[in-house]
Amino acid sequence: MDASRAEGCSSSSIPISPQWVYDVFVSFRGTDTRKKFTSHLFVALEDNGFRTFRDDKELERGEFISDGLLKAIEGSRISLIVFSKDYAGSRWCLDELVKIMDCKETFK
Repeated sequence: MDASRAEGCSSSSIPISPQWVYDVFVSFRGTDTRKKFTSHLFVALEDNGFRTFRDDKELERGEFISDGLLKAIEGSRISLIVFSKDYAGSRWCLDELVKIMDCKETFK
């Protein structure tokens, strides 16, 4: 994450002018959509010049995944949620959604 960007989305750390690392963070249930819809979505976004966070490409093997994903949400200009059949059944997807909403409130 850019050192000039404030860490986290708490109201006490609102950056004056955010430096976004990514244009789009896509929250999705991998087992539902990774091999179909979201893979096509990522291609379309990237083909149109959007910088996207992709957990399968951005996170190092062995890195504590939750920290990397939360930092990616904080460092993204917008978040796109792909609701699918089992999205709400995933604790991690719901945690991502909470973080996305926290960031939305912080950067209104």
